[in-house]
Parts: sequence; structure tokens; C-alpha cells
Amino acid sequence: MLRLGLILLVVPALLLMGGYLYDLSLADACLDQGGSWDYTAAQCDSADANHPFVPFMVRHPLWVNGGMLLSVLGLFLCIAGLYRRRM
Repeated sequence: MLRLGLILLVVPALLLMGGYLYDLSLADACLDQGGSWDYTAAQCDSADANHPFVPFMVRHPLWVNGGMLLSVLGLFLCIAGLYRRRM
């Protein structure tokens, strides 16, 4: 139970960070080329367009909420695994 809890605690957080950093690198590459990043369409437009910033959580609510839910479940499994091991 402890091993499963640790996996569920760590893996969703790593996947969320990876997805966020990938998304951030796409927007940064677009801005470096002089374009304007459209967060809703996830594409680079001309510099004339001015797109509003849309947070990662608004664009991917299922990924963020599901990942955090799995991490909390992993935390509880870790606590239960440590508690059972001491008895």
C-alpha cells in the first residue's frame, strides 16, 4: 500500500509539471520569434494579434484536478501504509 501511495503521490505531480513546462516552452518559443501566443487555440499568431493570458488550470481543468485528486489519494494511501506498518 505504501508503494502504491508513493507512486500516486509523485507521478501525477511530475506529469502536471511536465505538461505545464511543455506548454510554457511553446509560448516562450513563439514570443522569441516575435509572435503572439494564442492560449485557447495553442498556436502562434502574428505579432499584431494580442491574445489574453489564459491560465493552465482554465485550459486543462480535468488534468489539474484529476492529478491533484490522485496525489491526495496517494497521500492518504501513504499515511495508511505507514500506520499499518507500525502496528
